Amino acid sequence: MVAALFLGSGVFWTLTYVLIIHRGFRDHTYGMPVVALCANLSWEFIFTVVRPPGGVQHVVDAVWLGLDVIIAVTVLRYGPREFPGVPRTLFFGGLAVTLALSYLAVDLVSREFDAGAGSYAAFGQNLMMSALFLAMLTARYGRWLRTGPGGTAPAAGALAGQSVWIAAAKLVGTGLASLGSWRGGDYAGSSVLAYLYVATALLDLAYLVAVPVVGAAARRRGDAVPAAAAPATAAPARPSPAS
Repeated sequence: MVAALFLGSGVFWTLTYVLIIHRGFRDHTYGMPVVALCANLSWEFIFTVVRPPGGVQHVVDAVWLGLDVIIAVTVLRYGPREFPGVPRTLFFGGLAVTLALSYLAVDLVSREFDAGAGSYAAFGQNLMMSALFLAMLTARYGRWLRTGPGGTAPAAGALAGQSVWIAAAKLVGTGLASLGSWRGGDYAGSSVLAYLYVATALLDLAYLVAVPVVGAAARRRGDAVPAAAAPATAAPARPSPAS
């Protein structure tokens, strides 16, 4: 039963990554918050290369690492345009520093609290990721409100890089992992993990509800904005009557 839960989590998180990649390239943006991506890359590198587990989980971690590298390509390609006031060199420098700090954080949490394993780090960064997805949705909708209605951006731009399917796959994937960890026995007495399970599920549910709500609100605002009136053309002057 526990193995089936973790296998299901692997399938749904793989689907989440694939959907994020598809939506990112389609919308010319990235679909995972940058800090969350740095944490994911760090976790997956550590538990694929540095301290790999045995069995199927090692294969799953390697697949996730490869998919997150593709998501990183969307950040490198489209990320600077999400921060138009930031020079490209500063953006890429900040990205490198964030990745280094994320690696250290994941590794230290793993060694300090989990004897080198990845559960505390994984569920902790899942909570962070769930909050960041909500923040990204809010930020992109706010940007669309400033540039979209009455302009050239379609209502779909309010959900750039995001979709209900991504939200649903993420919710199910993390929920199955939480159930597997809870039933697995190794962390049965951890109140910290219990809090992380519940808090992440609540934020994921909020995100699943918020995505269609924002999409509907954007469509309503877009439909309510009248089309720009065409510039009036001057009527041809009548010839003066002959005197």
